[in-house]
Amino acid sequence: MKAMKWLPMVLAAVLLAGCKKAETAAAPTSPDSQLPTQAQPKLPTLKIYLGAETLDAELAITPREEQTGMMFRTNVTDESAMLFVLHEPLRAPDGFWMTNCPVSLSAAYIGPDGVIEEIHHLEKNDNTPVIAAHDNVVFVLEVNDGWFQRHNVSTGMLIRTETGSLQKTFFRN
Repeated sequence: MKAMKWLPMVLAAVLLAGCKKAETAAAPTSPDSQLPTQAQPKLPTLKIYLGAETLDAELAITPREEQTGMMFRTNVTDESAMLFVLHEPLRAPDGFWMTNCPVSLSAAYIGPDGVIEEIHHLEKNDNTPVIAAHDNVVFVLEVNDGWFQRHNVSTGMLIRTETGSLQKTFFRN
């Protein structure tokens, strides 16, 4: 019975402490202040096959890796590639943009079956999103600007990994 007598006081103290923390919480930060400020280290890679071509693509899987992408990288070569595994399909008005990317890139927007749906030029330091025409884009492959054309890789091509399709590799359902 004595415990029941103190319970309302303990609950009141907990609620007051919670309210006090909320009052002293920092002001929300602006979206620009949450942008990365430097290049991310090289990410783990996966060998991918595009017809006769092979790339060791870095894997951007977490939201932070996806947001950072190739920002601030100046050493992009024909061997550079980053595969973004999106958590939900890319739909308008979403798209890929090039804020803090000092080098132009090419991006393949890829459907869940691993087929390249679209290829886009991404202009360096342009923060205008390049929006997908298809609403089922779940992977994006970024490479050096013009790589797809130089290597005869086009829309309709299937991208595979050592374990099979992109779908099987990342979404084993």
